[in-house]
Amino acid sequence: MTGEGSYERDRTYLTTRITADGRDGYPVEPGRYRLIIARACPWANRSAIVRRLMGLEDVLSLGIAGPLHDERSWSFHLDPGGLDPVLGIERLQEAYFRREPGYPSGITVPAIVDVPTGQVVTNDFERITLDLGSQWAAHQRDGAPDLYPERWRDEIDDVADKVYRDVNNGVYRCGFASNQQAYDKAYRSLWERMDWLEERLGGRRYLVGDTITEADVRLFPTLVRFDAVYHGHFKCNRQRLTELPALWAYTRDLFQTPGFGDTIDFAQIKAHYYVVHHDINPTGIVPLGPDTRAWLSPHGREELGGRPFGDGTPPPPPPPPERVPAISRSQ
Repeated sequence: MTGEGSYERDRTYLTTRITADGRDGYPVEPGRYRLIIARACPWANRSAIVRRLMGLEDVLSLGIAGPLHDERSWSFHLDPGGLDPVLGIERLQEAYFRREPGYPSGITVPAIVDVPTGQVVTNDFERITLDLGSQWAAHQRDGAPDLYPERWRDEIDDVADKVYRDVNNGVYRCGFASNQQAYDKAYRSLWERMDWLEERLGGRRYLVGDTITEADVRLFPTLVRFDAVYHGHFKCNRQRLTELPALWAYTRDLFQTPGFGDTIDFAQIKAHYYVVHHDINPTGIVPLGPDTRAWLSPHGREELGGRPFGDGTPPPPPPPPERVPAISRSQ
């Protein structure tokens, strides 16, 4: 938090990379690493999506922290005995402390842990997805899409930077502002960008080019949480996502695309925000709505053309232990 009441995200990360050539001391090796996410967290959601799209389930195991945590960090309270079954730890903090005793920055997800040492290798969420799509190429499934095609990289980076500043982080700047002036500024920036996105997506199926790219992977986790959390809880309430025709159809299109909606657990998302943020929601009451059935309604975006996976193919269903509760049409 700045002296002016604006929320500033701590972007101090462990930037060690896991690469094909092992340049940082951590070569890509099947079975050596464990990706830790939380279903609640939008930043971790990106890694879960890319891991699915790349088909890395058999080479990079997945640990899932529960939606609740305290000042000591994310915990594995949903796992038997409250311990991650591979790492044997109660809280993700333990893996950070094994890397750096008393680690002073945020204990964040996603994080990739080196299983033999139990140490976090990286929590650099932007680099993680890029590396899963490139450095892990030898272990990707046949038909894995190219989410960061070279010819579109400058535009992907530009769009993703705007989305990060005003939308991904913008909703937090609204929610955690400590005075009216800071909130007003964040709110205006958010909605200027949302209007820009609504216009951009009015005539094109995806943010950049005619296929799903990193830009879409970065926007989706915020939009899918918008009505359930950010609209009310973070006071981003000019309109609901369902009131923005292009953005609502775009997000439903992605939600119904394999690798996206099958990473979303709305119950865990709501439990995290409404229970953990005591200063915003001191009662800890979790809302029952909104009705999720609309996520399965036709979106009509196929009329805009585009090829979701480019020259690739959809990923198969997630392995049974990683499946999220399905939305019921008769809810």
